[in-house]
Amino acid sequence: MVTYRSPREWKIMREAGRAVARTLAAVRDAAEPGVPLAELEAVAARTLKEMEARPSFLGYRPDWAPTPYPGTVCVSVNEVVVHGIPHAHITLEDGDVVSVDCGAEVGGYHGDAAVTFVVGNADAGAGRLLAATEQALNDAVAAARPGNRMGDVSHAVDRVARANGYGVLDGWGGHGIGTAMHEDPPVPNRGAPGRGLRLREGLTIAIEPMFHEGGRDATRVLDDGWSIVTADGSRAAHFEHTVAITADGPRVLTLP
Repeated sequence: MVTYRSPREWKIMREAGRAVARTLAAVRDAAEPGVPLAELEAVAARTLKEMEARPSFLGYRPDWAPTPYPGTVCVSVNEVVVHGIPHAHITLEDGDVVSVDCGAEVGGYHGDAAVTFVVGNADAGAGRLLAATEQALNDAVAAARPGNRMGDVSHAVDRVARANGYGVLDGWGGHGIGTAMHEDPPVPNRGAPGRGLRLREGLTIAIEPMFHEGGRDATRVLDDGWSIVTADGSRAAHFEHTVAITADGPRVLTLP
């Protein structure tokens, strides 16, 4: 069932969104060659506590997961597309492509966003991958306005991926968000324009394109039961915002 949110609810979600944005920025600032992923986890936990926000991910266990998620944030490196666990034994190296996904709850409402960056020196391929994935997010947000359909949002993501020769994480995408981190409706990263749910004021969704540099959509899950990696071992990027659909158009709730 799709729930439509009020301006009062968006005000609370905006606070959750600020906590998410602050946490992502703090983690990015701390990410340097030689830093273990566990240190990024500690930075995220400390920042959310300072913002008086509760981590949405810690202990979260959807139906498909074998165990509750053990971290405050997801940290996915290189070929890991999403849900990477911030293990202490994994250390960042120069040139790593790192995606950080963060959810936070304030006053019973959630915000969810992700960012991808390169640690140290970026090669040209990484730069193109990140630029295209972020452009897909921007295009999809622009399509999230009353009167459009969900397929317009989905197609905005898929169009950028295919134009640049990138794969799209198969079977995964964005979602509704509010008093639960994951709500209806699903927000696919592939779809046909003019099809699907009619968008109207009050709908609040997380839009999250995830691109694979190698061009294939296929993935596999690591033995930890969480980390999803590209089947061909190519690098991946992930950008996400929580977006409210207002009468005046889309409003991003996870900006600083």
